Amino acid sequence: MLINKLFDTAIIGGGVAGTSLLFTLARYTDINNIILFEKYDEVSQLNSNPKANSQTLHVGDIESNYSYEKAGKVKKASSMVANYIQNFNEVDNVGFRKDKMLLAVGEKEVSELKERYYKFKTLYPYLELWDKDFLAEFEPKLVEEREEPILAMGARDQITTVNYKKLSESFVQQALDTEKNIQMRYNEEVTKIERNEDGTFTITSDTTNFKAKSVVVNAGAYSLLFAQSMGYGKEYAILPIGGSFFFTKEKLLNSKVYTMQNPKLPFAAIHADPDVTQEWNTRFGPTAFALPKLERYHALHLKDLISALNIDKDVTKVYMNLFRDKTIRRYILKNFIEEIPLVGKEVFLGDAKKIIPSIRVKDLTFAEGYGGMRPQIIDKKKQELLLGEAKIEEDGLVFNMTPSPGATSSLSIALSDALGVCKVIGANFDMAKHETEIQSLISHSDVEPIAEKVRA
Repeated sequence: MLINKLFDTAIIGGGVAGTSLLFTLARYTDINNIILFEKYDEVSQLNSNPKANSQTLHVGDIESNYSYEKAGKVKKASSMVANYIQNFNEVDNVGFRKDKMLLAVGEKEVSELKERYYKFKTLYPYLELWDKDFLAEFEPKLVEEREEPILAMGARDQITTVNYKKLSESFVQQALDTEKNIQMRYNEEVTKIERNEDGTFTITSDTTNFKAKSVVVNAGAYSLLFAQSMGYGKEYAILPIGGSFFFTKEKLLNSKVYTMQNPKLPFAAIHADPDVTQEWNTRFGPTAFALPKLERYHALHLKDLISALNIDKDVTKVYMNLFRDKTIRRYILKNFIEEIPLVGKEVFLGDAKKIIPSIRVKDLTFAEGYGGMRPQIIDKKKQELLLGEAKIEEDGLVFNMTPSPGATSSLSIALSDALGVCKVIGANFDMAKHETEIQSLISHSDVEPIAEKVRA
């Protein structure tokens, strides 16, 4: 089989993580030859698709499952995406300014929220406390038929909602607008990556072979499979978690509304979001349940699934520890029942009522075709679930496994990977330009000249 031209960098996977790296390398380095492989016919067909996620820019301000330390890291990472949306004229196309809040229900949660507000306001000075009287005017559906005390910690006119598929498309277009040699290989599935004796890599696809000086794999759960096929990451396994959503038949809320996290549960609490794909009708979710798939709405490759699960005594112990906890066990069972037609809505209604007490079963409909897979990484050595990004780096090879909030962190991860690639192949990175356009917020008066330059 013929081996094509040697590329400086090969990127495997065309979701928001892969395309953000493509953009970063094309715009901020002197790397000239880049190839990106995407096995489907366009970018962001899986977890970066707006139907597969909550379309949220996770900043850490209203996510009560984030510690102060994690929120600080997420704030810095997410600001890069917000800066890109603002500085490259993508507001109201890729990202949208909306209001958002963290809602506390009941005296215990209200007390916890007040404590969180005074601590987190040092990170997010724009945060406000909204009492029941304010909410009755601002978001009346939160108050109708409610007897419990409530309080919200909110923010107005922030970039809260992102269509990550359109963000991916924007990244690709910006990269193609440079003078670099960029090849987009759609409908081409990579089957093997091999290290050559001269330090380069051969990437075998289902049609041909390519060579590259460095390889970055941003392929979700498949990143770990590629790593393990090359002898790396044997200490990890994957717990495939699926999520589903429910729609309301009309727009009930203008704001994103998150709820307080149960500290015993490893997955984010339910929230309600105006959906960009449904004329801003309200979408509730996600549910979270174990599902024997790596791609929610695509054919199952049993061999890949078995490899990803990597089941042994250590993985089994993690599963047993999860199911041993009564709260988690009930949560898993409830989320499973919510997937069953007819009865699922009835069970989910209790969660939805925490946000909108007046909502009825007839107001909800299962979001058919929405939802995705969130591969959670298991550390077999520590026998624990890793809730966050995982990365394997080995001499010019990078394997990224990015469950939520991987999309939010995409440009931050891309910066780290781009710097690593430059070091390996001896390329230069224009940090001053990156700091100006991506890392630092630019005043509105400065946005237009940059946008003109970008699109030239």
